[in-house]
Amino acid sequence: MSTEKKPHADVQDMSYEQARDELVAVVGALEQGGITLEESIGLWERGESLAARCEEWLVGARARLDAAKKAREEG
Repeated sequence: MSTEKKPHADVQDMSYEQARDELVAVVGALEQGGITLEESIGLWERGESLAARCEEWLVGARARLDAAKKAREEG
């Protein structure tokens, strides 16, 4: 699979940008087609993990922004 920079990169160790970029590559590979069903399923599963990681980063960023806004309003 050519969408991964490291063969078994741990999604939980990825930055938002790394996960997003790989997710874009996975979606592109799925849209392009020409792969087996088994490869498609593997890419789909990887994409789900990557999307979840991106969501974690975004939720965390939102919480930090909310906390900063609250601190500014209180202080």
